[in-house]
Amino acid sequence: MNIKTLRRLNRWTWLSVLGIVFTFPLIWMVSYSLRPIGMAPPNQLEFFVSPLAFENYQSALGRYAPLSRYLLNSLLVVAFAVPLTVVTASWAGFAMSQVSKRAQILLFGLSIAGLLVPAPAVWIPRFVLFTQLGWIDSYASLIAPALMGTSPFYVLLFYIAFLRVTREVYESAQLEGAGPLRVWYSIALPSALPSVITVAVLAFSFFWNDYVSPVLYLRSTLNYTLSVGLQSLQQLARSNFPILMAASVIMIAPILLIFGLTQRYFLQEQIDFVGTVRGNNSRTTEMPQ
Repeated sequence: MNIKTLRRLNRWTWLSVLGIVFTFPLIWMVSYSLRPIGMAPPNQLEFFVSPLAFENYQSALGRYAPLSRYLLNSLLVVAFAVPLTVVTASWAGFAMSQVSKRAQILLFGLSIAGLLVPAPAVWIPRFVLFTQLGWIDSYASLIAPALMGTSPFYVLLFYIAFLRVTREVYESAQLEGAGPLRVWYSIALPSALPSVITVAVLAFSFFWNDYVSPVLYLRSTLNYTLSVGLQSLQQLARSNFPILMAASVIMIAPILLIFGLTQRYFLQEQIDFVGTVRGNNSRTTEMPQ
């Protein structure tokens, strides 16, 4: 066995160990969610105790709290917020890639500064604004951040992606009569597919897990999202751990599923991002003059 094979075997061994370490809590959570209600807590580590209580998931969705309604509310929010985030963030990133180099540096600095603003600093201004707009106790208050791209980080991802397309390509499309929206839709966006998928998944995770916004802006309990419903279930069934674990599995399952289906785009986005920053991208990495 040569040195190259040994190094590869060692790498896969460490990756396997890390995979087991990170998936162990998830496996334990799923196994405990299937534990029969009323069974004495284990005094040692146990997995998938027979009989498996699949009815725990049905109980988690409606027996103690209307989690099925909260689940639909969360799906409704992400159905509007995620596409809107992709559109507005990509618009902003595309606009940044088309201005002069000096303006790009200024906008890049403002985006970094926006990332440094702590989230609690905007809670009160947003509450006042949404109150004046009449958006309190409506899903508009939860979806509103998507109108501004949700996060400057998403804008920067699109900005870096759009810089990989040469200025000549954009100018050629404009000479053919294509307007800014047509250039964005037909040239810029298809070239940034890994960024589109990455931002969509990150935005989904953000709106799906958002707990503070529903608590601040919603008044009717039937309008709560799943993250708030999970907290309510914890208060109502504090000692019923199988039910709590079942609800937790329902909460994280969509994120794990989406990430598992799109992880190769995350890897491609990371490779492209590093290549752009280092200036090694074969297409171009220079800022337009």
